[in-house]
Amino acid sequence: MSTRRHFLHRLLPAALLPAVLLTLLPTVPLRADEAITSYLPPDELQGFATWPAPLRGLISYSLSLTQKKLGYQFGSSDPDLGGMDCSGTIHHVLTHAGLKNVPRQSDALHDWVQTSGRLYPISGSPALTDPILAQLKPGDLLFWTGTYDTGKRTNPISHVMMYLGKNKAGNPLMFGASNGRPYQGKRQNGVSVFDFRIPKPEGKPRFVGYGPPPGLDPTQTPPVPPAASNTPPKPTPTPKSPSKPKKTNKAKTPEPKKKKGARASGP
Repeated sequence: MSTRRHFLHRLLPAALLPAVLLTLLPTVPLRADEAITSYLPPDELQGFATWPAPLRGLISYSLSLTQKKLGYQFGSSDPDLGGMDCSGTIHHVLTHAGLKNVPRQSDALHDWVQTSGRLYPISGSPALTDPILAQLKPGDLLFWTGTYDTGKRTNPISHVMMYLGKNKAGNPLMFGASNGRPYQGKRQNGVSVFDFRIPKPEGKPRFVGYGPPPGLDPTQTPPVPPAASNTPPKPTPTPKSPSKPKKTNKAKTPEPKKKKGARASGP
């Protein structure tokens, strides 16, 4: 028995000793459950080749992590531990991309974007076609409340992910870590690609805002609103050929009337 434990054993009742010993142990991430993740090649995203290089690098690295079978591991922001949690995943990929002073917790990430003046707050449960989502761009951070009890946090943000834009089928997608969100209707567990959906109004979770992380220039990327684009575009009407001008009868100049009794002029 260690000297510290022997000392505590003499001072505390046996029933309290295990709880006190737990407070002396170093904080370590919980073990990740079995990973269930999905991968999407970057070039399957609409417009990927036209995005600025820093954004392509961020998205490509993020999607590469989905091939490593990283589970959802609370408290971790290090893929070498076998998994990460939602804010740890975002912290890791943004730091890897070279962004500075990236916060670690989801509420702090929300404050970080809000302080930059580029947060788009959301209220209620808008449809994907709502104009309030019209400025959503690949690389934007997505924020939720109500996904779990955040306790005494001043800012109740509980979940964060990153918007990927839409795949070639027109479906809006996001990247991050979760232990239950779906991709193509199948439950995922870990660092993965996910379907971007707005929570139902009768549920507790709320999607509350989005915006680009400070240090990632959003002006170089056009918005990719999440509204489904499966409806075929309206065909461009075929221009009508110009109609031929109608022939008009040229008016003949009337010959001057001859005066009665006058001779016709001649050579």
